[in-house]
Amino acid sequence: MKANSPKGPFSFLFSWRPFPIYELISHVLMFASVPMLAYGLQAYDWEIIKTIILTILTLYSGFFAALIWNDITDIDIDAVVHPDRPLPKGRISSKKFFVIALIFSAMTFIFAFLVSIWCLILVEAVALFVAFHNKYLKKIIKIPAYSEIFTPIQWVVVAIFGFFAIWTMGQTGNISLTFPIFGDKISFNTYDFQMMVLLVLFTYFADNAHDLPEGIHDIEGDRKLGVKTYATSFGEKTAAKISFFMFVLSGILGVLLYMRTLLSPIFLVLFLIVWIYSLSWYCKLLKLKKEGMGELGKIVGRKGYNYLLMVYTLVFLDVLLQIINYHFNIV
Repeated sequence: MKANSPKGPFSFLFSWRPFPIYELISHVLMFASVPMLAYGLQAYDWEIIKTIILTILTLYSGFFAALIWNDITDIDIDAVVHPDRPLPKGRISSKKFFVIALIFSAMTFIFAFLVSIWCLILVEAVALFVAFHNKYLKKIIKIPAYSEIFTPIQWVVVAIFGFFAIWTMGQTGNISLTFPIFGDKISFNTYDFQMMVLLVLFTYFADNAHDLPEGIHDIEGDRKLGVKTYATSFGEKTAAKISFFMFVLSGILGVLLYMRTLLSPIFLVLFLIVWIYSLSWYCKLLKLKKEGMGELGKIVGRKGYNYLLMVYTLVFLDVLLQIINYHFNIV
């Protein structure tokens, strides 16, 4: 085993999980898309570019930190349903992985602080909740489907953070709050808040729609350890139906997002194509008998995750094209 171990903890990251290149790139575009959408069609200067870069660095560091902490806290579950993952297989020690998680967490907090104190408080609060949720709450709280009800919080923070980053840049709005100790102000208007709520709701239901099929795949490990997912609480067939409903709801919210923001018809057309394609996989899962849902659940979960990434990528590309046109009057 030692002969196959990586030379150092950080070299391990290159072989930790088989991240597709498109996924790694999509995350950059995803994290940049929210502050760009929140900022709208205005002149870009170094201040907004710096804010977008810091947002990407914060959320990317947080993404890796969350995954690593999840692997550490779920080692007993992974030993049953994902035995090939690094910790159950012994490819890296929990101690080394813990150190890496601490480093990525520290990077997340530092980058968030460089954006604003409000953004730092946001990521600290979410990190604290997710840590307790993963380590203790999802294994001891007996509320049906508790684990998956709160799992999307880690992705919802992407939508909230991007708006907070823009709202703390000193812009004026009809709603303003000041942090009492540091004096940092957050300012926004009602339209901006509605836009953020729509994006938060879309993210929640799109992410949960992909989590539920994966929960169907992991049902035996979750049952063994008492984790309350939709599948363990209500059965695989009901979980598939709820997942389908959430995915349909995410489609409605995506259309509303187009209607209530600066997104163009180009976004709408491409969004509907991606949504319809992904919907076909949820329909396949819905039609299967209980016995065959496990393996397809894993595939549908991946398709749903790609859908979430693709929609955010479309937001980025659509806003980028509009910004280019705004600056250079191409059309």
